[in-house]
Amino acid sequence: MDVSMFIGTWWSLVPPLLAIVLALITKEVYSSLFVGIAVGALLYTGFQPWDAFVAFFDIMKNSMNLNILIFDVLLGMIIVLMAKSGGSGAYGNWAGKKIKSKKSALLATTGLGVLIFVDDYFNCLTVGSVMRPVTDRFKVSRAKLAYIIDATAAPICIIAPISSWAAAVNSYVPEDAGITGFQLFLRTIPYNLYALLTLAMVLYIILTGFDFGLMKKHERNAAKGDLFTSGAEEFEQTKPEENFTKGHVLDLVLPVAVLIISAIGAMIYTGYLDGATDIITAFAGCDAETSLIFATMVTVLFMMILYLPRKVITFKGFMDSFVDGFKLMIPAVAILIFAWALKGMGDALGIADFVKNLVGTNASASVIIPAIMFIIGTFLGFSTGTSWGTFAILVPIVTAMFPGAENMEMMVISVSAVLAGAVCGDHVSPISDTTVMSSAGAQSNHINHVSTQMQYAAVVAIVCVIGYLVAGIVKNWYITLIFSLLLLLVVLTVMKKRFPDKAE
Repeated sequence: MDVSMFIGTWWSLVPPLLAIVLALITKEVYSSLFVGIAVGALLYTGFQPWDAFVAFFDIMKNSMNLNILIFDVLLGMIIVLMAKSGGSGAYGNWAGKKIKSKKSALLATTGLGVLIFVDDYFNCLTVGSVMRPVTDRFKVSRAKLAYIIDATAAPICIIAPISSWAAAVNSYVPEDAGITGFQLFLRTIPYNLYALLTLAMVLYIILTGFDFGLMKKHERNAAKGDLFTSGAEEFEQTKPEENFTKGHVLDLVLPVAVLIISAIGAMIYTGYLDGATDIITAFAGCDAETSLIFATMVTVLFMMILYLPRKVITFKGFMDSFVDGFKLMIPAVAILIFAWALKGMGDALGIADFVKNLVGTNASASVIIPAIMFIIGTFLGFSTGTSWGTFAILVPIVTAMFPGAENMEMMVISVSAVLAGAVCGDHVSPISDTTVMSSAGAQSNHINHVSTQMQYAAVVAIVCVIGYLVAGIVKNWYITLIFSLLLLLVVLTVMKKRFPDKAE
């Protein structure tokens, strides 16, 4: 069979869309991803069984990011050590005395998510491990915790000039764009409606206590003591024993501080190794993955020095934590490997070429381009499960569409729409690695997190489409942002009045 009919055509969208639909229907993500990859391998090889088998594993092997897997396992070890030492329990008890309400617990979780802006993986797992004991105390459902974590991960990173995401966007801006990557990134921040409106929605939901859709069901169950609703067995079987007798709050706080400081320091250092001359360019050119691995290794060594002399944990217990941490992260690692393989299959089938051709033949310089690019970015991010891949495909296209200084504002708005759409698509995609990390950080069932977050993200996405239509007309970030924020508040207020939470 001629495989050219499947390469670079709409057929390239079939594997990821099939995996996503199956995951939402069956509520089971592993088999859904496997089927999507298998179908992609058959398309890629023209339905030759043996060639498809070989392609399946070759693409899976080549798509895996070993650095991220190592980081996940080491961070899992840190989480387990915090629990075994009693640090997590002690922090939970301490925070329980300082934090007096569910609202305060959610605001504290949001605040910590905003503070950890360096990297989304780091954000998801660290915020979850630190705040989970606190939110459990106030009966916050794991799905709600996962949403708060996810909503303060990528949306924060994509508007933080000093982050691994800013570095990624910088690298995708062509040299002939008429503006440096960092300058362009700074100008996109006030136009990044999805990120800003998501943060506004999180605050609205926390301050008003308003939940809707499937999230309301999870919160009602949590109020009765069922934090998981379903899928509790996915993580509870690997939950480590906690040492409440010798643990101290500093057993959690100090390792987290070491983790953050060493991660930032390593990023700056690797940036200077790459030829940077100041801190900003150092972050733009840093090796984020190596830096995160370095930070987790330094933290593990620090925890050994902190815990073993005080005998809050035995040496054998310390070393067993490596295996326990691996077990804790197995669900996330398994989904990540399948998700990366599915993305690799999409790359092999030429999904990027299909989107480039689609955009190139249908887009024209008009006021509706930002809204169109937001929709395309959302769809591509949803289908591939990757924000960075979406940036790589669409940012060069958009910069080429608006050459010259006279078109600079429209280019900024359109690039902002791409970045916002990519994060939106990433948020609602079951195969997104950051969505997986948020589920792991909250220790929530993955499909529960996806299904609840999708409804919340949809509200923001609809407002964003209207906001980008306004942006294309007025070409003013202040008017666009104020209009979009007001529209979101009106929509949420109307929804709250129309669907009151009678469980409150």
